[in-house]
Amino acid sequence: MTAQDLLSRRRSRFSAGRILLATTMLVPASAAVAQDGQQAAPAAAVRTNQTNGPATNQQATGASPDVPDEIVVTANKRAENIQKVPISMQALGNETLEQHQVQSFDDYTKLLPSVSYQTYGPSQQQLTFRGVATGGIDLPGGALSATGVYLDEIPITTTGALLDVHVYDVARVEALAGPQGTLFGASSLAGTLRIITNKPDPSKFAAGYDLEGNKFGKGNAGGSAEGFVNIPLSESAAVRIVGYYQHDGGYIDNTPGQRTYTLSDDDPSNDKTVNNSEFVKKNFNDVDTYGGRIALAVDLNDNWTVTPSLVAQHQLAHGTFGFDPRVGDLEVHEFAPDRNLDKWYQAALTVEGKIGNFDLVYSGGYLQRSIDNDQDYSYYTVYYDNIPGYTHFPDGKGGFLDPTQRYHNHQALTKQTHELRISSPSGERFRVTAGLFYQRQANRNVADYFVPGLGSIPNSPAVIGDDIFVTRTHIVNRDYAAFAQASLDLTDTLTLTGGIRGFKAHNTLMGFSGFASNAESVGCTVPITAGCVNVDKSYKQSGETHKVSLDWNITPTKMVYATYSTGFRPGGNNRRPGIDPYKADTLDNYEIGWKTNWFDRKLRWNTALFYERWNNVQYALAPVGAVGVANIYNVGKANIYGIETDASAYIGALTLSGSAAYTDAKLGSDFCSIGTDGNPDCTLGTLTAPKGTRLPVQPKFKGTATARYQLDIAGHPSFLQGTILHQSGVRNFLGLADDDAVGDTRGFTTFDFSAGIRFSSLSFEAFITNAFDKRGILSRNTFCVPTYCGQYARSYPVKPQQFGIKMSQRF
Repeated sequence: MTAQDLLSRRRSRFSAGRILLATTMLVPASAAVAQDGQQAAPAAAVRTNQTNGPATNQQATGASPDVPDEIVVTANKRAENIQKVPISMQALGNETLEQHQVQSFDDYTKLLPSVSYQTYGPSQQQLTFRGVATGGIDLPGGALSATGVYLDEIPITTTGALLDVHVYDVARVEALAGPQGTLFGASSLAGTLRIITNKPDPSKFAAGYDLEGNKFGKGNAGGSAEGFVNIPLSESAAVRIVGYYQHDGGYIDNTPGQRTYTLSDDDPSNDKTVNNSEFVKKNFNDVDTYGGRIALAVDLNDNWTVTPSLVAQHQLAHGTFGFDPRVGDLEVHEFAPDRNLDKWYQAALTVEGKIGNFDLVYSGGYLQRSIDNDQDYSYYTVYYDNIPGYTHFPDGKGGFLDPTQRYHNHQALTKQTHELRISSPSGERFRVTAGLFYQRQANRNVADYFVPGLGSIPNSPAVIGDDIFVTRTHIVNRDYAAFAQASLDLTDTLTLTGGIRGFKAHNTLMGFSGFASNAESVGCTVPITAGCVNVDKSYKQSGETHKVSLDWNITPTKMVYATYSTGFRPGGNNRRPGIDPYKADTLDNYEIGWKTNWFDRKLRWNTALFYERWNNVQYALAPVGAVGVANIYNVGKANIYGIETDASAYIGALTLSGSAAYTDAKLGSDFCSIGTDGNPDCTLGTLTAPKGTRLPVQPKFKGTATARYQLDIAGHPSFLQGTILHQSGVRNFLGLADDDAVGDTRGFTTFDFSAGIRFSSLSFEAFITNAFDKRGILSRNTFCVPTYCGQYARSYPVKPQQFGIKMSQRF
């Protein structure tokens, strides 16, 4: 065989899609699907000639969208046309991501109606689907995430905060609504979010860069520089390198304020007045993010390919991203530094090949993440000032210490995952994918709740240093699973699919958490030492999750389906000594839907109707009489009804697209208060939340619509685009007292506009987001138990009005 023959053969294999997995691209429908719409999907990249990025697609060229592209997805771990996948899902392809200036988590979640979240700011979000939420943001020792997040084939869900991956040179963001436990495992109770990157392509060289400048109308300027290069190393190997830097200007002001503490006594002469002059700053919530990735793809022979990759990101955010309406629009009074530093890298390896005519895939990854966070904790101090003696700290010099508390948290997280799976030929009547999975994630959590100078005063109550309360814990979560999913074509148009996943989970928590008195109670000295332990807990469970679905292809472009699926989230351990572990919660999902194309694919309309039953809901509650620290309990059930729909229409040079979700999520049982014995007790006089209470976080309605018109200006492809987003108001906490303390949000509507033109390989774009500067509030939250300090709750808004220009070039 000549070198030219070998190159031709390998290019043919690339374009046939035999090395697809965990990635996607926009391809013509005629090339997107083979026979039944499926292709075997190993875990590495799609390798095709379409690696030039956004400048080569319709949105950049201004070409007429008379023949719309289809999206190939891997939601079932096989490459399939999205219109052939019998689940409710949305895929934001590279065109859509570019058209909406998507760079970060909050940019793409606003385009996904079934997705909602609560936040403290970048890399401090908690994500959910279809209203499977109880409100509040979990601390590092809290429950595991209800939503799985993947970067390509590797799960990046961690204990604590969501990983906020910068979106550039990305093929697709995929949102799979509903439980995905059969194929995606433990943390996919509510759904799964996947970020699929572009992969190395040995067929040709490609490169590009994007430069952006922007400014918030009520805030500072920012911008970004991004670039990629795809370098063929030989006819069977290539490397792809991506780098980026982004600066987000601030738009929230920390303005002058003061407060007076009574110092927890009855003597007004001891009152102490403090101010925040040291921390006053305009537009203080800026963010700097930089990082990159490198991936190497090597075709060892006709059947085997290896793809190692490395991704790294560094993000530093200052200030707070919520404002206090009592103070003013986009203004707060902060009495301590606010800062979040999130650094992480992930190394991954994919090996794919064939055993006979079966596809074998191994994918493994190792993630290391460091989070260093400082927060103003002073509103807890305001509440504690009412507790006798709690803020009374004589300094030994005739005065009193400023009791303002601060919070510092450092998390060192690691996560390793391994998956081995085998898939039968996709063209057969009976198809099966089966595999084994192992995951271990750990978090060494150091939390200091401190008052500056506390450790140096006489008779100090400090636990260590200036800490009045301290946490030093090591959390390890282990997951083992075996899974299988099979499809059988009952007829040429009717397919039955079933899947099952057996799992084991083993979660441990060891360390110390508490006051000086907690240390003394277990024989620890103060200050505490590394060997001081008052928490040493272990939780184990095993079980299975399953699904079954039936889809009927009425015509090649019209499908209806019915699905029953289940999901689970493992239980875990509470950090308070003496409190029992909480058990797994589960979700049963009943769904019917259709996916249709009409008029030669000029019109697409997909819809899903669903009912979900959430059982043994994990919920954080403080026992009656407890101060500060809440525990997680299994407290009851909830029922969720809803409909999700998306559509697009191509009318000459005009493209109309939109998606929407209506979600009615309520408690199906009373959530009782927790007694002093740590058990639910509905006789305590006040329910935490009665049956019928609406679940928080997810708006009842959320929808977005876009109109895009492509035209020619003096021979140069151009476009005009407008987008509208509307969502209704939300509850912020499930508990009646907590939600009453912070209040609900109101519905809002925002508008985005953009226009662009291309000159050969060079494109220019101007945009304005939130054009009318609507102060839409996504959530209201506190860094304090809401019933203690709900009056100081922060409102976390959508980004204010922002103007920007962007230049892109592809080679």
